[in-house]
Amino acid sequence: MSGIVVAGYSDVGFRCTKWLLDAGEPVRLIYTHADSPNEVRWWESLADLARARGVPCLLVESLDDPLETERMKAAAPDFFFSFYFRKMIPMRLLSQATRGALNMHGSLLPHYRGRSPINWAILKGEKQTGATLHYMAEKPDAGDVVDQVAVPIGPDDDALTVSRRVGEAAVAVLSRAWPYLKAGTAPRRPLDISKGSYFGGRKPEDGLIDWSQKAQDVHNLVRAVAPPWPGAFTDLFGSKVIIIKTRLGAYGGHDTFPGKVEPTEGSVIVYCGDDRPVEILAAQPQGYPPMNAAQFRAWVAQQGRE
Repeated sequence: MSGIVVAGYSDVGFRCTKWLLDAGEPVRLIYTHADSPNEVRWWESLADLARARGVPCLLVESLDDPLETERMKAAAPDFFFSFYFRKMIPMRLLSQATRGALNMHGSLLPHYRGRSPINWAILKGEKQTGATLHYMAEKPDAGDVVDQVAVPIGPDDDALTVSRRVGEAAVAVLSRAWPYLKAGTAPRRPLDISKGSYFGGRKPEDGLIDWSQKAQDVHNLVRAVAPPWPGAFTDLFGSKVIIIKTRLGAYGGHDTFPGKVEPTEGSVIVYCGDDRPVEILAAQPQGYPPMNAAQFRAWVAQQGRE
């Protein structure tokens, strides 16, 4: 083989590229993103991996620059892989891969095409998601599927927990499909995007809690954007409070209304629009370190006395 070019980032980018390198495959060039100062990096660095293995690595925002098309023409790789690269890659560049350009997506396509698929799947209350390896096409996450592996989403799992599972699934998909890709016998199942869904990116302000929603929906939001994502948040006693972890409570209560805060013996519950509360197990008021349930209860009690 003349080689492989990778454009990647995040946990999936690191894991899948490392698998190729550990397998002795000829990764000739790696594109990745510079870390954002506004984002907590919880994964190992793909750029550091490239330096440690002696693979040329370019930090780029996107691959729209015509210079990169010329670079790809010169490289003439057999395969181009996108492993969680955050920008659409022009087809004029992908077409330079003589044996195929493939993407690893963090969902069971055609469901949850687009950005932030794991966060959206949790937000929508899904019980499973996964990793899908597919050929890239003009539309995002719309090309023929090679293989996919499912992972469970538990009722209290947060985005970090599920993301780690998806990272493991991505390596499983790649390792299973790679011998067939090399042999030219990998399957190609057309993807019917009309049977799936597409979601855009999420912003920190999307984490604002609407207490008029059902308790399950509030709980799902907290799980979907829990740190190291920006977090679900609310206003309490004039302070912004990030709600880190919740648990669904039992229905019922006296004189309840959406957003009613009620201390319990060792924690705090907040009622939602269906008269069911969520119990706050961890939170972080602005200007304070993260608090467990008992510490947050004490903070609420103190604010109530002031």
